[in-house]
Amino acid sequence: MAKPQALTAALLLALVISLAAIEGAHGICGLSNGEFKLCQPAAAVNNPTDSPSSECCAALGKANLSCICRYKGVAGVWLRKYHIDANRAMALPGKCGLTMPSNCS
Repeated sequence: MAKPQALTAALLLALVISLAAIEGAHGICGLSNGEFKLCQPAAAVNNPTDSPSSECCAALGKANLSCICRYKGVAGVWLRKYHIDANRAMALPGKCGLTMPSNCS
């Protein structure tokens, strides 16, 4: 029998993937798929750029950062599938001069 934590994590991951599929071109947390891709080089697992592009920062400036915080733990596995380091991704708003909400620790 699966551990309750593993089952819960699997269900949350399935929910995140389902939400991503439903939102499609609209993206998640105010970021379109195209805007999300603008930030990918700076959050890459291998050979990331030193800093995010101005286009990435502009996209993050329009994003719902509180929403992004809610995906922090759950999306880690999903982000790795796309070769994105979750810790680097969460650091991007700060590198863009944006302040993350206090509830995002």
